[in-house]
Amino acid sequence: MDAFAVSLCKGLRMRKINYGQAFLIALSFGFFQAAMPLLGWLLGMQFERYITAIDHWIAFILLSIIGSKMLYDSLTEDASCPVETVTRLDLRELLLLSIATSIDALAVGITFAFLKTDICIAVSMIGMVTFLLCLAAVAIGNRFGNRLQSKAGILGGVVLILIGLKILLSHLGIIPF
Repeated sequence: MDAFAVSLCKGLRMRKINYGQAFLIALSFGFFQAAMPLLGWLLGMQFERYITAIDHWIAFILLSIIGSKMLYDSLTEDASCPVETVTRLDLRELLLLSIATSIDALAVGITFAFLKTDICIAVSMIGMVTFLLCLAAVAIGNRFGNRLQSKAGILGGVVLILIGLKILLSHLGIIPF
């Protein structure tokens, strides 16, 4: 959702949609959103044997913190992207934004290790979905502006908190799935 919101801003700042830049933006966010969970998974696998008994609590806490931060940011920020129009894509800025918005995915990757997730499928899906959503976000941002940005952050935060709660409740045996 962070990458989606930033992509909306990038689209908003384009005078006219530039499909080459939109593709590059989506590719950058998709790559880093897939790479960070993989890195987190690799780190998590190193510590798995030490934390298996509490892995569901760790997943719940990490996802709840990330989701709560997304909610807080979405509800408190007035204008998170400037409306000035730009014609050229700053690749250094894009790289920094891609890394910054994917840091939380590192924590998600750690939980993947504890939950025995098939990491190839997970990172492939994360990368593809992020790519497609960010590509669409640039177009939507160019067309509709930042009216949708805070709603995307709110939805993303709620979804992450609910996923964390589901993991906790299923590991505690409160819900069967």
